[in-house]
Amino acid sequence: MRIVTSGYNPFAELEAIREQFNKVLNSATADVKNDIAFIPVVNTREGDDAYYIEVELPGVKKEDISIDVNEDVLTISGERKIKDEQKDENFYKVESAYGKFERSFNLPEDVDTDKIEAKTENGVLEIKIPKVQKVEKKPKKIEIK
Repeated sequence: MRIVTSGYNPFAELEAIREQFNKVLNSATADVKNDIAFIPVVNTREGDDAYYIEVELPGVKKEDISIDVNEDVLTISGERKIKDEQKDENFYKVESAYGKFERSFNLPEDVDTDKIEAKTENGVLEIKIPKVQKVEKKPKKIEIK
């Protein structure tokens, strides 16, 4: 019995199909790359003396974030920028949501907008919105003159 090898390699065809697939995928994602929306995750909570808003903004520099208050609406906006990274040789690609974002929050009546504070640490923006300090109203008698 004699085995004849024709030099046919079925894996070479699979590799060629994979390369073609990657080319098609890369060209398709390049067309929609600028349309990807970045929507940061937000957590809100209320403490005894303030309201807190925490926004997950990994990869966003504080210089790229804006916080504004207008007519009892707090708006957080900015842009997440990322470098386009691709490598070859068995392929490597970085995929991440990026782009401009904006989130708005209606503020309750009991806040002191002049004392709002914000800080960012480890990719999390924390906004502290102090409540107005309530003056305790004691009963009093009004004298008639």
